[in-house]
Amino acid sequence: MKFLIVGLGNIGNEYAHTRHNIGFDVVAAFVQKHHGDFRQDRLAYVAEIKWKGRLFICICPTTYMNLSGRAFKYWLDKEKIELGNTLTIVDDLALPLDRLRMRGSGSDGGHNGLKSIQEAINSVDYPKLRFGIGNNFPKGMQSEFVLGKWTKEEEPIVKLKIEKSVEAIETFATQGLNAAMNSVNSQTYSL
Repeated sequence: MKFLIVGLGNIGNEYAHTRHNIGFDVVAAFVQKHHGDFRQDRLAYVAEIKWKGRLFICICPTTYMNLSGRAFKYWLDKEKIELGNTLTIVDDLALPLDRLRMRGSGSDGGHNGLKSIQEAINSVDYPKLRFGIGNNFPKGMQSEFVLGKWTKEEEPIVKLKIEKSVEAIETFATQGLNAAMNSVNSQTYSL
């Protein structure tokens, strides 16, 4: 059983721990929990995790968000992983901060990272875990909001949701997509 776990984000210190980089943070938390280490490899930072008889190829693309599909497709093909055994973690403006949503397929919803993956694999049918970041920004300030850091008030809920996202990856790999969807989609996360 082999899985490709993909966290979307941008490389560079200026993007570290911003809302748009939550995919990187979730995958890093998963790798850390399972005592793995990232190495720089082709088109991505890569960590291999062995857990419960499963192999996880965890990647954080180094292509920048808008070209995430190149790294996704390269590692999918290189590791010969089925599309149904991939999970892409991504920020979502359309979801409130207190929500996570997992689906087995679905459109890019205007997200450039997902659009790039969709174009690279010519499909919308791949599992995604969307991490709600809310849309609490003035008109015309979407880019600044998405590329901004979490507020002090948001940080505790973000930390909790990162932990829940790591659990969702584990559930996805051990019990399947439906069980993982059931565990996260009905929840509202608050402290």
